Amino acid sequence: MNYSRTTFERPLEIELIRSMNHRILTKKEEKTLDRLLEPPPDSKDAFIIRKAAEWVNEGRQQQQDTLFGDFWYRHELCILFADTNVGKSILAVQIGDSLSKGQPMPEFGGSSTPEKVLYFDFELSAQQFGKRYSSNTYGIYPFDDNFYRVVLNPYSTSAKKFATYADYINNAIENAIISTGARNLIIDNITCLRTGTEAAAAAVSLMRNLQNIKTQYALSILVLAHTPKRNPAKPVTRNDLQGSKMLINFADSAFAIGESQTTSGLRYLKQIKQRSGQEIYGAGNVCLCRIVKPYNFLKFEFEANAAEALHLTPYTEQQRRHTENHIAQLHARGMSLGQIAAETNMPKATVFRIVKRVSEVEG
Repeated sequence: MNYSRTTFERPLEIELIRSMNHRILTKKEEKTLDRLLEPPPDSKDAFIIRKAAEWVNEGRQQQQDTLFGDFWYRHELCILFADTNVGKSILAVQIGDSLSKGQPMPEFGGSSTPEKVLYFDFELSAQQFGKRYSSNTYGIYPFDDNFYRVVLNPYSTSAKKFATYADYINNAIENAIISTGARNLIIDNITCLRTGTEAAAAAVSLMRNLQNIKTQYALSILVLAHTPKRNPAKPVTRNDLQGSKMLINFADSAFAIGESQTTSGLRYLKQIKQRSGQEIYGAGNVCLCRIVKPYNFLKFEFEANAAEALHLTPYTEQQRRHTENHIAQLHARGMSLGQIAAETNMPKATVFRIVKRVSEVEG
C-alpha cells in the first residue's frame, strides 16, 4: 500500500528534538524550538506580553495567503457589502467553491490547496439554492465535499438555553467549526442574524465574537452585509455599509460590489479597507464583472478594469437643483423625511441635509 509522504509528517518540534541526537541545532533552529515549546499564556491573564521583536518575527512566519485576490487574505475577518440583488451571495458561493476545490478564481487567485468551507446561508431556500446551481441540460453542479452549506434549524429548541439570541448563534457557529474542522467561514448575511430593537448592538456583538473565534481557531471569515439606499451618482465608500461606523472597525478588510449605472448588467468590485495587502482595486481601478450561467453554475465573470467614475450616474448642477426643489416642495406639503425618502428613492439622511440646507437659505 502506498502512502503519501505527508501522511507520516511529524510536527516541527518533534523533528527538531530528533535532530538534536544527530547534530547540533543552528541558532535559528534553537529559537524556533524554544518558541514551539513555549507554554501558552495563562488563560487567567488578560494580556499576552511579549517583546515587540518577537511579535514581528511571529507575524513574518505566518503565511499571508490570498483567499480571493487582494480582497480577502487568510486569517482575516472581511466584510463584503452591496445593495440587494446585486450578487453578494453569488460571489460568496463562487469564492467558497474555489476554496473547497483548491482552484483559484481566474484573474483573482486564491488558495491552491482544497480546504473545508462553512457557508452559513441565511438568505436562500433550498429550492432557490438548487435552481442557481443546476440546469435541465447539464444537471446538478458537482460541489466538492469540502463545501458545507449551513442553514438555521427551524425546529431547534436550544435557543431557550441561552440568555440572548446572539449567544445562541455564537455558540452554534462555534459548534459547527469544531464538528467539521473547517477554518474558512462565509456568513450570508449578518443582517439576518440581528433580532429585536437593538439590532445594531446585536451586530456589534456578533462581529466581536467572530473576531474572538477567528483568533482562537485561526479562522478566515467573510461576512456579507447590506447597504441602505445610496446615491448612484456617488462612489461606494465605507459609509455605505449599514452600521459602518461600528461594523467596519471590527473588520481586517472590506470590499463592495457596485452596480454600473452606465452599462446594463455590469457590476464592479472595489476595495474599501485593507490591512494585509495594498489597495489594488480602488476607485481608479475597479474590477468589472458580469453575472453569467454558462452551464449549471451561476457566477461572476471578470471582464476588465476601469475607473469607478465611468460607471456612476452623471450628476449635473441642473439635476442637483431640480432634486433640491422637488424635496423642498414635498417638505412644504407636510410630508415627513421618511415619506420624502421613499418618494424620491433617496437616503433619509440625504433628504434631511437637503431640507436643512434649503430651510437655512430661505430663512
